[in-house]
Amino acid sequence: MAISNQNLKYLRKLRGWTQEEFANKLKIKRSLLGAYEEERADPRIDVLETVCDMFKLTLDEILRKDLSEAKGNYISRRRTMKLAAGRGEIQFVPVKAAAGYLAGYADPEFIDELNTFTLPMLTGGNYRAFEIVGDSMLPTPSGSVIVGEKVGDLEEVKNNTPCIVVSRNEGIVYKRVQKNGRQKNKLTLVSDNPSFHPYTVNAEEVIEMWQAQLVISRTSTVNRWDMGQLSSIVSELQQQVSSLKKRVN
Repeated sequence: MAISNQNLKYLRKLRGWTQEEFANKLKIKRSLLGAYEEERADPRIDVLETVCDMFKLTLDEILRKDLSEAKGNYISRRRTMKLAAGRGEIQFVPVKAAAGYLAGYADPEFIDELNTFTLPMLTGGNYRAFEIVGDSMLPTPSGSVIVGEKVGDLEEVKNNTPCIVVSRNEGIVYKRVQKNGRQKNKLTLVSDNPSFHPYTVNAEEVIEMWQAQLVISRTSTVNRWDMGQLSSIVSELQQQVSSLKKRVN
């Protein structure tokens, strides 16, 4: 396989893109990208220039160097360039990368290949952004991006603090964290939406925690409660209160 064809395939897989996704970014047909990767056609120069801009490469590198063999040098160079820029880049973990994140959260190469962005109001900390789905944290809508600051010590987290919790059994969830005074090895995760019941996780299962600092949502998202849903929630809460009173009495 020609070096440029091989490099196209390597770079696509490095980012975890399908041929369709990569082709859309390059503004070419998926079938044409397939032809490039299978060496049935030579990549056009304008396509290679777009790839070079995307991955901060030179034409000489993509045409002459096997990037898969120089993977460590290539990624190290990108990381050095990011650090030299002096900006507080925030890695973004989309929903489709959640499974890979559980395996690669401690791998610098995996983290380095996540897309990044910057926010002028967040500097000097260790931040990461996670896309969330579902209605458990309404009124925060599904599809929102939660920007969190890394928690170094669970003791620093106050009760009811909203956090992204990364655990071995539950994966990546966005919940309010409550600590159990009697059982310090247990954490209770609580949803803002009362129709979702709290649940408990073992502290040793938690591999990362990010305290929420910002919520990014689409302006087109309207946070409205269905009146029937609200009535059901109120009824359920009343039943829970009645049950608690009976237990107390």
